[in-house]
Amino acid sequence: MNRNILSSAVGLTLALSLAACGGGGGGTPNSNSTPTTPQAVNAPVSVLVSDATSEDWATIGVKVLGITLTPQGGGTPVSVYTAPSTAPLINLVQLDQLSEILGNTQVPVGTYTSATLTIAANPGDILLTSSANPQAGFAAAPATTIPSSQIQVQNPSGATGAQTVTINVNLTSPLVVSSSGSNALDLEFDLGHPAFLIAHVPAGAAAGGIVWAVNFNGPVRHHPIASLANRILRHTYGTVSAVNSDNSGITITKDLPTLPAVSPETAVPTSQSLSILADATNGTIFYDVDAKTKATIDNFSTVAATLGGKYVRVAARYQQNGDLVATRIWASSNFNSVWVSPEGHVLDVDTTAGTITVTSEAGSPIVLSVDQSTQFFKRVPGVDSSDGTPIGTGAGFLTNLVRGFKVHASVVDPLATPLVAQTVEIETATYGGLISAATTNGVTYARSFSNSANDYTVTLPYIAAASANGTDSAGNPINGFKWWNFAYPTLVTDGAAAIGDFVTLSTGAVNFGGTLGAIRTYGTTYATWNDPAAPNAWAAPWVVVQPSPLPLATVTTPYDTNSGSFSMTANKGTNAVTVGVSTTAGSATLAYQIDRANGVVSVSPLDLTTSAGLASFTTDLAAGAQVRVAGVPQADGTVKAYSVSVMTGEAAAQ
Repeated sequence: MNRNILSSAVGLTLALSLAACGGGGGGTPNSNSTPTTPQAVNAPVSVLVSDATSEDWATIGVKVLGITLTPQGGGTPVSVYTAPSTAPLINLVQLDQLSEILGNTQVPVGTYTSATLTIAANPGDILLTSSANPQAGFAAAPATTIPSSQIQVQNPSGATGAQTVTINVNLTSPLVVSSSGSNALDLEFDLGHPAFLIAHVPAGAAAGGIVWAVNFNGPVRHHPIASLANRILRHTYGTVSAVNSDNSGITITKDLPTLPAVSPETAVPTSQSLSILADATNGTIFYDVDAKTKATIDNFSTVAATLGGKYVRVAARYQQNGDLVATRIWASSNFNSVWVSPEGHVLDVDTTAGTITVTSEAGSPIVLSVDQSTQFFKRVPGVDSSDGTPIGTGAGFLTNLVRGFKVHASVVDPLATPLVAQTVEIETATYGGLISAATTNGVTYARSFSNSANDYTVTLPYIAAASANGTDSAGNPINGFKWWNFAYPTLVTDGAAAIGDFVTLSTGAVNFGGTLGAIRTYGTTYATWNDPAAPNAWAAPWVVVQPSPLPLATVTTPYDTNSGSFSMTANKGTNAVTVGVSTTAGSATLAYQIDRANGVVSVSPLDLTTSAGLASFTTDLAAGAQVRVAGVPQADGTVKAYSVSVMTGEAAAQ
């Protein structure tokens, strides 16, 4: 399993945007409860999708066909999203901690306890394109679109040509939609889930023998969000259909790009309509791409006459009441002109040449020159002024960027060669990889790539103890640094002991010996800018401790139910490593059988909290079995398994 796949999470968010987002815990309601029939009154719903980073992919495209909510106790599901007749591909890679607005709808008020998603599962409905510079050992060549014959969606249903996958998700706590309340629903596609996207490379096979298994059942879960206004939205593309009579806002029909990408890029119109207001308080920056002019407006009166039928790209934010407010707008009579605004993960930063390279959705690298006028922005959820206030200007600021940042740039002239960046919007400042050192003052990350020029070792100080840092599961405010285990996102460690506990955890290591040596703790931080602890620099508000991806290994000591462990040795290693497995409900290790026979890969979950699942797992983990493990190294040299995948059938490559 690729490290970036293991270290990322994809979220699909349905934000019910009357006001702020809800949260909380709980379980599914009693099956004997009296059904709650939704009232006739409707409440507005904004449907969003979001995810996190995967630097090895330029595109992971999926077609979401429909989303429904099921009332408490049963009843007719309520549709909250239906794709147009030609369903567009949604590129999850571009939604690194961002949300894409699919559209708005109305939902009857009432109580809902589950959601159902329908995803297209025919050959060609999933689009996978590798990055221009993936990490060493990645199973696909750079900038390569995986043939549909090598992509196998798990558990499809329906007739040939109309196959789908249906995903049912029980909500952690019932969603109560009220016309006078605050509501939000977050359904998360966990790209870090070990069974979401699996490359099976058979031993001795050429590239054509690789099968990419895509499994939607399991990686989707309910994950409440704290505040709708704190969601960072991906730029929205559309065609202006109307300007408000008072010039306060515009209405656009949402457009999506053609995928796979074409040149020049063309728009795919949707039936979704969005109302977007100008920022009457802070001002909206308006770029006329055709005229190459820029102005700050607090309403659309000065540009209304020019907007009808034009294509726009909009950077917007939600208000607490659900209104969309534009922070920046780019307008042109040509869709490609607003689209030629490189968006993706940074592949390379060249401070000498004054350039950054960004991966495109086609997997190709786009080089941007940075001159003395280029402005850098860092979007900060809940801080309205951040969208219009640059944090740096000119090529000198490039020392603050590394590979892996998610950015969206705008260019001075889309027809120029080379492209010169007008603005660079840093949507996520991602530092991660091996935690090479952690002290009471900060955390040091070390990253290595196939292109050594992109390697970095960076020390980030922790944010100040008094800095606001979200809330806990009970809604209480958190100040200062916090961290949590990737496998247990609700168990946050914060307060006075957080730093010390994190330093202790980071010392764990598992030693395979041989040329592999020790594998230590991995983590990821989405850094914040200009904290009191780091003026005009990046600081770590939190760290997610991630399961370290261990190499394909062979079981040497079978799984023992009494000790709850087994041992394994890896190729190029000499030491047997002990792997601890949990069978406790709520925190059980994720276990899977990955079987390949006659070119078909099957992914089958094993529930270790049941006697049947544990029995199958014990049988599978006999001496000589191939396994892939992801887990957190412990101070005693063992590894606490987050997931164990047992390879059956055709052997996989080492």
